[in-house]
Amino acid sequence: MPIKPHDQKIEPPGDTEIWRFLHLEYFYDLMANEELYFRRTDLYKKADQDEGLPTDDYLRRTLNLKRYVLDDEMELNSHQAQNRLFSESQYLCCWNMYDSGNRLRMWYKYAPCGVAIRSEYGRLKAALDTFIDDVSLGKVRYGDEEMTGYNASQILFTKRTRFTWENEVRAVVTCYDPVGGQARYYRETNFPHREPQDDLNPLHSWVHDFKRRRIVLKDLITGLAVSPWASEETLREVEQTWAKIRGYNLPVVHNLKSPLTPNVQELAERGWGRAGDY
Repeated sequence: MPIKPHDQKIEPPGDTEIWRFLHLEYFYDLMANEELYFRRTDLYKKADQDEGLPTDDYLRRTLNLKRYVLDDEMELNSHQAQNRLFSESQYLCCWNMYDSGNRLRMWYKYAPCGVAIRSEYGRLKAALDTFIDDVSLGKVRYGDEEMTGYNASQILFTKRTRFTWENEVRAVVTCYDPVGGQARYYRETNFPHREPQDDLNPLHSWVHDFKRRRIVLKDLITGLAVSPWASEETLREVEQTWAKIRGYNLPVVHNLKSPLTPNVQELAERGWGRAGDY
């Protein structure tokens, strides 16, 4: 099915280099099974509570809602809850446009001892174009200054400015709950909570945490990069096994490996947070 456009879609050139940073178990899974992993958007709220939602201020401007006015605040709650319900049908596969200035931070945040697969935007687009699902693809917008209207897909491709350093490209697979749509954010008091009330109205068991989609790996990957903190044993395994799988001959780099590269503990002490906590 052709990739679905969305309002104000941003696309980099087809030859833009993109990386996907992976913990080792996810890297092994991808290479062995030739399947891309898409995680349900609402599950990212554990690390980013705003994932998949517009800012409250943007909704107030767009819907002409007044702060501290009870009816307007309840309407705001209802809209944000509906946006969260929509995010339960959207599954993300996140990539990052190559940026030499932010690679160390990407390794630290997402794959401190892992592997990154390297590709190009055009290759990813071609792979997604073969899916039977509704699929969207594009560059993430940071901040809502250029947003217009109230478009759920545009919201899904917009994040807060504190994530600008990620330079993210995301692929989104849509899988709706066939009997969903119920207002799961209400309880007995009929008050519109901002989040689904899962203890009272849980998701159906067939709404999975993730989706997997088959790809032709050799058409997507252009190379592999190993974390600067990965062991020499991991580097050898990637070079001798995974880079040669199915007769491939993928180039491998031990990215940013240098005596001058700070270790994970040193970066944590500098206030970078906990490594690999996403």
